[in-house]
Amino acid sequence: MKLLIVEDEAKLADYLRKGLSEEGYAIDVAANGIDGLHMASHGSYDLIVLDTMLPGIDGFGLLAALRQSKQTPVIMLTARHRIEDRVRGLKAGADDYLVKPFAFSELVARIEVLLRRVAGTAPAPDALVLCLGDLQVDLARRRATRAGQRIDLSAKEFQLLTLLLRRKGEVLSRTEIAEQVWDVNFDYGTNVIDVAVRRLRNKLDLPFERPLLHTVRGMGYMLEDRQP
Repeated sequence: MKLLIVEDEAKLADYLRKGLSEEGYAIDVAANGIDGLHMASHGSYDLIVLDTMLPGIDGFGLLAALRQSKQTPVIMLTARHRIEDRVRGLKAGADDYLVKPFAFSELVARIEVLLRRVAGTAPAPDALVLCLGDLQVDLARRRATRAGQRIDLSAKEFQLLTLLLRRKGEVLSRTEIAEQVWDVNFDYGTNVIDVAVRRLRNKLDLPFERPLLHTVRGMGYMLEDRQP
């Protein structure tokens, strides 16, 4: 899943980017309200973490403008403790509110809860498990197994596998994979994606008789259960 952080404090923004990336999210960062509004309006994000005090356009103005065209879930961050400010944010269209300083674990928990709420207040258990052949990925437990054997994956490998599994049978280009799994600062001149796919393939396919992860030459990669 892809998140946008709009935060002008460089140290905090970098901390959130690194931490949420380690949680398996693809992260873009905007350092001011003008860039944040442009990215939020024209990009495709599952959730936005939005600071209230921003140069250019403050968080309240950004949110009001965004709600004219999009209903992307928003968690607002603020150093203000006044109830009036929190009420103002919620009335402007924020879905949740977190006062600085906050524990990173609380932010992660609020993101997870909000994403589940958007997906459905009571998702069926099988909606949280993706399957292909003898491969199962449990999204809630962040666990992947094949033929009953657990596959140990890094955060990026898990996110890559989830993307491919959600789009099983479709060829995903390197560009699309980069946009969904990495962030806007991704260097397309590197072979990071090929290396990540190779590592995932070694864990996903090498120990088993039938491969699931396929390379489509000149196009990209796909997950498919090709029966003999």
